[in-house]
Amino acid sequence: MGLKIVGAGLGRTGTKSMQTALTMLGFGPCHHMLEVFQHPESMQQWIDAGEERADWDAVFKDYNSAVDYPSAAYWRELIGHYPNAKVLLTMRDPDEWFDSVQATILAPQSMARRDEDDVPARFFASIRRRLPARLDDRASMTDYFRRHAAAVTAGVSPDRLLIYRTGEGWERLCSFLGVPAPAQPFPSENSRAEFIVRALAQQAASVSR
Repeated sequence: MGLKIVGAGLGRTGTKSMQTALTMLGFGPCHHMLEVFQHPESMQQWIDAGEERADWDAVFKDYNSAVDYPSAAYWRELIGHYPNAKVLLTMRDPDEWFDSVQATILAPQSMARRDEDDVPARFFASIRRRLPARLDDRASMTDYFRRHAAAVTAGVSPDRLLIYRTGEGWERLCSFLGVPAPAQPFPSENSRAEFIVRALAQQAASVSR
């Protein structure tokens, strides 16, 4: 298909809501970390990407857009590979982002913290290598968040980029994409509590295999 939209916003910046919103606007299927869990065979493709052996057309052959991890970790590569794609940088307060990440993606018992040598652990390790070494340090992580946003803003031409803050609704997004706004409210999904419940279910399923 070829990506029409590259989401450069880090996980826990409203990316699940944005995935649903983009699908509603006709830009689906939209890739999100949940797609990796639903298609675990794709983890090896992302491991290859982390080792600079990416085949982006194979990774995204069934998708029109991508948000969240793992694609956000490769935003530079993706905007180069898909030069006509528009870029979305989803944003929120850096300290709120850190609190959310610590309670969800990087919680002590999360799958992202595993150090085993199986494919899922290697997949998450390939993403962690792009994060600061001190994952639990607020100053280090919030500085990383700000530097990431600054790099995207500097690295993407203004006519190609929309900086979208969580809770904005449809207007600026639809104007940027050149589509009419739906009558339905903007989706609100994947709260901290919802993430934790789903993560526990995924871990239980992994153990039972």
